[in-house]
Amino acid sequence: MTDTASRRRGRRTRTESAGTRDRILSVAREEFSQRGYEKTSVRGIAKAAGVDPALVHHYFGTKEQVFEAAIEVAFAPALNAPEAFAEGSPAEVGERLTRFIFGIWENPTTRTPLLAIVRSAVNNEAAAAVFRRLVASQLLRRIASQLDLPDAELRAELAAAQLVGCAMLRYVIKVEPLVSADIEQIIARVAPVVQGHLTSP
Repeated sequence: MTDTASRRRGRRTRTESAGTRDRILSVAREEFSQRGYEKTSVRGIAKAAGVDPALVHHYFGTKEQVFEAAIEVAFAPALNAPEAFAEGSPAEVGERLTRFIFGIWENPTTRTPLLAIVRSAVNNEAAAAVFRRLVASQLLRRIASQLDLPDAELRAELAAAQLVGCAMLRYVIKVEPLVSADIEQIIARVAPVVQGHLTSP
């Protein structure tokens, strides 16, 4: 059967299916970013993407699974942190990791989707569970695996808590004078603390 005949009978080619899936995912990221987790629905995503809600379920499953797929793409830049962690001298790992994470937050292109993720995770337990699962499996455990020290997972979590806490105050809650402080000054003060969590005896 030709491709033309297949389309006449309502079947999608692989290219069409991939394009539809990508469009749904792009719309889902936008919806979650603008509306938050609670106010976003599968029906709303489907309407904005110009597809039937059943097709959203077909590609992604539940709303929670749609959210996970959407934030995994948005969170992708942060998932390169273990590579930044591994490069160079162990004595400078705190600064490298701190500079890498704040570099993502300082960039408006990567900051906007991160803000949407954090806000959704703070306001909704289902979104928080997805965020925890993603951070734990793809970020913290990978960093911990590179630490040849006792309590490696706890060390990685404490370092992450330091960085996430500062990011929350600066970019989400916007507390002064942290908001107006020069980023280099923040890195200079935070990096030694992160270094201590990761490498101190």
